[in-house]
Amino acid sequence: MMLSKARDLIERHRQSGDRLLVITSTNRFIVEPICVALNIEELIATDPEIIDGAYTGQIVGVPTYREGKVERFKQWLSDHREHSTGSYFYSDSINDLPMLLEVTHPIAVDPDPELRKEALTRGWDIISLRD
Repeated sequence: MMLSKARDLIERHRQSGDRLLVITSTNRFIVEPICVALNIEELIATDPEIIDGAYTGQIVGVPTYREGKVERFKQWLSDHREHSTGSYFYSDSINDLPMLLEVTHPIAVDPDPELRKEALTRGWDIISLRD
């Protein structure tokens, strides 16, 4: 499902010269085609282990879930000689609270009830991308 408001938001960031990076707990093989369709080249995702062409059910490296997102993001920043100053992170889930606390601009998108409460408490922006 590709929402027009999401495409517009991505384009606004692109036009502003922002570097686009998707960080998701979803498996890479699911998200990578979506990133290609959105013309986003950089992706941090959970990488399932494949041996002899078959998925083992194991994960390679640190899964990008909760604090794992932060760990992988910090490693990405280091690898690319970048910093998080001015960064944005959009999420709909309380599970992303650790990552939202790492960026300059945390934004709750159609958030679950727990994240909505947290965003309201912290004064974060809450937006909807639903058409």
